[in-house]
Amino acid sequence: MRTVDLIQRKRNGEELSSEEITWLVNGYTKGEIPDYQVSAFLMAVYYQNMTDVEVGAMVESIIASGERLDLSSISGPKVDKHSTGGVGDKTSLISAPLAAAAGVKVPMISGRALGHTGGTLDKLESIPGFRTNLSADEFKDVLDRVGYAVVGQSDTVTPADGKLYALRDATATVESIPLIAASIMSKKLALTLDGLVLDVKVGSGAFMKRQTDARKLAQLMTTIARRHDLRAQALITDMNQPLGYAIGNALEIMEVSQTLQSAGPDDLTRLSVEIAARMIFIAKIVPTLDDARELAYARLRDGSGYRKLKETIEAQGGNSQVLDRFELLPNATGAMEIFAPRGGYVSAIDAEEIGLASSMIGAGRDTKEDSIDPAVGVILEVKVGQKVESGAVLCRLYFTKEDRIQEAAERVEDAFRLSNSEPEPRELILEVVS
Repeated sequence: MRTVDLIQRKRNGEELSSEEITWLVNGYTKGEIPDYQVSAFLMAVYYQNMTDVEVGAMVESIIASGERLDLSSISGPKVDKHSTGGVGDKTSLISAPLAAAAGVKVPMISGRALGHTGGTLDKLESIPGFRTNLSADEFKDVLDRVGYAVVGQSDTVTPADGKLYALRDATATVESIPLIAASIMSKKLALTLDGLVLDVKVGSGAFMKRQTDARKLAQLMTTIARRHDLRAQALITDMNQPLGYAIGNALEIMEVSQTLQSAGPDDLTRLSVEIAARMIFIAKIVPTLDDARELAYARLRDGSGYRKLKETIEAQGGNSQVLDRFELLPNATGAMEIFAPRGGYVSAIDAEEIGLASSMIGAGRDTKEDSIDPAVGVILEVKVGQKVESGAVLCRLYFTKEDRIQEAAERVEDAFRLSNSEPEPRELILEVVS
């Protein structure tokens, strides 16, 4: 086979065989196929899509690029959760501890910042000492003892996805439905799971801008799950404004701590508890979804979810005191306020623009080699529907370097829309696909 022939055929809209997809993924993983050719292939997929056969082959070849983690020796139902990516989306760090506190074992292989969206691993790595590169045995040990463990792609688990994930981020091919599905599902199916809850974001801050596309992605991923005898549900949730108030890695850890202590934003709390409830229900801890919701809220109120996150942080080498003492987290050296140019109702906050501005000052990556600045980001002071006076503070930018702060500030200013009338409230959970 020749890589250029596969690129050309996919560019022309042809279906590649399972053997050809496997050959391409294996060659790239081993370093035999260069970035520029795989970049061309990813762009061809972006424009021409993939068939179910191709997606299935990509999932299997990504899994086969490393080892499968057999968790059957660990007692208890094992259910994971994954989000397709959003702005201010830190639900994994709230819903997983709540579910684990309710008796679910939560083995999580997470991703990094992608495009304008944040990554769970980057958020956790803002905690001093926290390790996401656990060995398979360490991962199993934390999962068995604590009930909740988080790792990223590694040289042993889905290494192909780690390489492809970074390349997609740097080549503007993130938003492809088949590539998103293959990336997420390969990580999940590399583990021995009983169930999976998916949070498929839709709106300005999501990769899926239209609900029809979000539904296609949700259906594709739940179909892949069923083919592998995995119980799965997908929530399609609104991402037209940032979730919660904090955008940026250490800033989001602070908001996670507040939320797990019953002092977090309403939207973030509601969605995180609902996801936790779905995890508890799929794990068959309780007989009904209503019972699962009651249990998730109970674990929030009694602080056991908060304590569970602390246990995981300690078990993975981190300093759990950061959840009580925010000064132990990386902190920005500068701040800039963005003011309302006039009075009115906040009718929109473009989540993508906020995410891009946050990334611009260091919270994300422009190239796959870029490092993350864990201290920087944006804190909103208002949400959609709120009435503000002229000159009121809309948000604050936190930064450590000044070279792009003005450009980021202009982006943030443009993200806010004010109107004379109160906007209609939007639903947070739009659909459930199973």
